[in-house]
Amino acid sequence: MENLRAGRLTPGLYLVAVPIGNARDITLRALDILRTADVLAAEDTRSLRRLMEIHGVPLGDRPLVSYHEHNAERARPRLMADMLAGKSVAYASEAGTPMISDPGFDLVRACVEEGVSATTAPGVSAVITALTLAGLPTDRFLFAGFLPNASGQRKNQLRALAEVPATLVFYESPKRVAAMLRDAAEVLGDRQSVVCRELTKKFEECLRGSLSDLCDTLSDTTVKGEIVVLVARADSPNISEKDVTVSLEEALKTMSVRDAADFVSQMYALPRRPVYQQAMKIGRQD
Repeated sequence: MENLRAGRLTPGLYLVAVPIGNARDITLRALDILRTADVLAAEDTRSLRRLMEIHGVPLGDRPLVSYHEHNAERARPRLMADMLAGKSVAYASEAGTPMISDPGFDLVRACVEEGVSATTAPGVSAVITALTLAGLPTDRFLFAGFLPNASGQRKNQLRALAEVPATLVFYESPKRVAAMLRDAAEVLGDRQSVVCRELTKKFEECLRGSLSDLCDTLSDTTVKGEIVVLVARADSPNISEKDVTVSLEEALKTMSVRDAADFVSQMYALPRRPVYQQAMKIGRQD
């Protein structure tokens, strides 16, 4: 979509992922877009201006438009008008990737409805960063964003997630994290969990333990910074060897031994090695 060699971007929307803490965690492509776009838009114009100053990207006389959940209805028509008039608009959230628990959804939807081109300059996201550090399974995960503030509503949402066979990932306020962990332990059971704080920053920290242990630890502490909470998947139900055998036999009709083992081990949330060995045995018999 870009035509940076010509010194400008093609008209349309460019979603720009920005660092979640360390200013150097930005891509060269993101800097090119910020340097070249006709119009800049940001959830927090001060943080984007500061990031551009750090990296020597001049704003010049280009407009820098504030776009967040409280003013989107007013700001969106102006940005759409710019794009329909042939201008390029770069949009950045306050931190991380736009639209991952950040505004921007309605802006992209408006582009789709109007036939305006939209693309993204991908980069850092707190969800993925936390998953890489947590040490919990990453083959399947569910990002659930922020849970409700009220305990009753929070427990209701947790109940809806209780049987999801995946690592659960949440954003949470430092003021509510202990209460959230307490409710999660009550609803989900005392699963293993990880609390990631201040990712990529000077005081980055990952606390590991059961939900109840982490709740006790953080209840007596003044917690600061951005928080990501990860909770281990629910224990697998009792799966018999016959269940696995039948599933492998069915999978092997259309898949290789390797692919069938991957498919069945993920389906039942089982370790891959014994499933692969069983698939090899069935394959030899066939």
